[in-house]
Amino acid sequence: MINVGIIGSGFIGPAHIEAMRRLGFVNVVALADYSAEAAQQKARQLNISHAYGSIEALLAHPGLQVVHNCTPNALHAAINEKIIRAGKHVFSEKPLCMSSDEARRLVALAEQYGVVHGVSFVYRQFAMVQQAASMVRRNEIGRLFAAHGGYFQDWMLFDTDYNWRIEPEVGGESRAVADIGSHWCDTLQFVTGRKIVAVMADFSIVHPQRKAAKNGAATFTSGTVLPEYDEKPVVTEDFAAVLLRFDDGSRGSFNVSQVSAGRKNRLIFEVNGSEKSLCWDQEVPQNLWVGARNQPNQLLSDDPAQLNADVQGAAHFPGGHIEGWPDAFKNMLGKFYQFIAAGKQPGVDMAEFATFYDGAQSMFILDAILQSHRQQCWVEVSQS
Repeated sequence: MINVGIIGSGFIGPAHIEAMRRLGFVNVVALADYSAEAAQQKARQLNISHAYGSIEALLAHPGLQVVHNCTPNALHAAINEKIIRAGKHVFSEKPLCMSSDEARRLVALAEQYGVVHGVSFVYRQFAMVQQAASMVRRNEIGRLFAAHGGYFQDWMLFDTDYNWRIEPEVGGESRAVADIGSHWCDTLQFVTGRKIVAVMADFSIVHPQRKAAKNGAATFTSGTVLPEYDEKPVVTEDFAAVLLRFDDGSRGSFNVSQVSAGRKNRLIFEVNGSEKSLCWDQEVPQNLWVGARNQPNQLLSDDPAQLNADVQGAAHFPGGHIEGWPDAFKNMLGKFYQFIAAGKQPGVDMAEFATFYDGAQSMFILDAILQSHRQQCWVEVSQS
């Protein structure tokens, strides 16, 4: 068994724990949170035997081999560095950090200490995304010349919707692009095998002021008694439009929005080749649309028997047994822990799971997008 600790127990921490427990050879032995009391309460709920009120105490837990960083964005870089310096393998929530310089430092540190490192870009682990990537690799769609799509949510639609991600000192200078656009970019780079090398971006803030509930009241409140609010200025984007250039000369574009009514978690992409097109929608994850000009279009399902041989392992049940986000999460952590169990080291261009190299690439793209929006011009993406 591989012994694992978790730092942070909000929404995403339990998702990590549930996926790890499904693997069968990973043992979550310890949890740390902002206080010993909070950690103990969450550890009891999640049936974890040890709870700590500090990162240092968790890192000193006997026999600990791996640590997952599931804290808010602004804490990622410092905590990732502590984990690495403690000699533990590290799996970080995205973003990897808050700047390109921090990303470079973390990559160098992970290489220096020889730890296995992963970043939670989960969408590349869906079976039908794996199928799309396999079809591109096998030249089944011909010469790829365009990629487009977006990521759309509605959880910030109202001016009473408020979350720590709005605050740049906690969530970062970008919100929608950093939070969900980063997932889209990673997924498309994985599917196409191309890197984004230049961007042109334009942002929109729908609500210049938002109402933050006082006294820690929940953002979404039901009932007849409305909470009291503080008006808070908003400086991070609700919507963004981005043009892309890839390293092979192909073009692309994507939109991201957290204010699109009715769209709960819609990551969608389409890639166009000289022979066929491929389209995938995360809200209907079991299907991959294959478009053609001179023959009927196809709708592939995540039946292992219909997938390319090199990706059949990404689907675990017979066709019709729908697999979704938790299953992709399991796929992601399964590949990460198989690496650790085999004593392997991640490489720059490996595709089994997203690493700190991919996390750094994501930061380079984000920094270029932010610069492009500010300057209203094309900006090249740093490649190191």
